Amino acid sequence: MTEPAPKALYRIPEAMRLLSLSRSVIYELIRSGRLRTVKEGRTRLVPHSAIVEYVTLLERESMKGVAA
Repeated sequence: MTEPAPKALYRIPEAMRLLSLSRSVIYELIRSGRLRTVKEGRTRLVPHSAIVEYVTLLERESMKGVAA
């Protein structure tokens, strides 16, 4: 079974599910600039590319603690 293609933009509840994070953590990441968003009217949306960037950031940060 194949996974559906990623959407271009996710609403906050969808981003919460994708990242397995709570609403308050998502908004803290947005406030701190660690998770990029866009606005369409009054709706805040998380681009798919921003989710990929955030996961990449987490991976880079986790590698800093690994001895080479």
